[in-house]
Amino acid sequence: MRVTSKIYLKLENLQPSGSFKSRGIGNLMRSSFSFDIDSVNNGSRHFYSSSGGNAGLGCVHAAVALDSPATIVIPTSTTEYMKSKLRNAGALEVIQHGKSWAEADGYLRENLLPEARVRGEQAVYVPPFDAQEIWDGHATLVHEIAEQLTEEEDEEGQDCQTDGHRTAVLDALVCSVGGGGLLCGIMQGLEDVNLQAARVLAMETYGADSLSQALKAGHLVTLPAITSIATSLGARTVCRKAFEYGQKTTVKSVVLTDKEAVHACQRFADDERLLVEPACGVCVAVCYDGRLERLLPDLQEDSKVVIVICGGSNVSLEILEKWANDYK
Repeated sequence: MRVTSKIYLKLENLQPSGSFKSRGIGNLMRSSFSFDIDSVNNGSRHFYSSSGGNAGLGCVHAAVALDSPATIVIPTSTTEYMKSKLRNAGALEVIQHGKSWAEADGYLRENLLPEARVRGEQAVYVPPFDAQEIWDGHATLVHEIAEQLTEEEDEEGQDCQTDGHRTAVLDALVCSVGGGGLLCGIMQGLEDVNLQAARVLAMETYGADSLSQALKAGHLVTLPAITSIATSLGARTVCRKAFEYGQKTTVKSVVLTDKEAVHACQRFADDERLLVEPACGVCVAVCYDGRLERLLPDLQEDSKVVIVICGGSNVSLEILEKWANDYK
């Protein structure tokens, strides 16, 4: 990491499913039960999720924990590697349909869910990003960051009193944006812990930049197709709540190339011995080649910046090597 500020990594790649999706999707699925212990243990729900891969893994891991089946619908752009991960994680069925997540999601909601309910199933739809319960789950990420930073400040003997209450110091936070669920949870979480003044860099790649395009147009837009290698960011339309958050003065939309994201994946693997996919690499990229200083020029040496390592399971050494060769 070649930056002058204090950089902290929130390692969401260590979540059970390999990404932050475990937080929000797990929270939504748990909330679908009545919180009666018998209903949780009897496996009476059948969860259905549409996903480019990572949300599906979040759904499958949570379903296994809840002793319930999960069916995942993925677009044809999803790799065989990710398909095998979904099956190995315990998915009851993995179905490929459509060229994009939107088409896969439409097939799930318009065909599979009605058919399941006709069969008498307690079929529960698990959206990948656009639901309050998902944002609530993702907000816990920021709650933890605030707690961890406060503990560090206590150890360093720093005074962070604000109206008699302890408040962590956070200058900036960097996160990826696909459909916008993570951004919504982060913004909500920052408000929860009184850190809403922190700047947020909302990172996308060209070809998967539905938030950036919407902000430029002044209204939600639908991309004609996802052309970025960062298919995990492949929501052609960002959710409305994320669009609203994106208009706040504390949020800066940033779009990088696939090449920049892939190179960051390589350098991050060398520097930190962690493998991430380009959807996460686009966040890590701000730490290289002076990007962070250019994007937030007022940061100081003691400024605190958190990079959300959102994770993603669609990566291996072999896959990273192929990306590196493709984007020399």
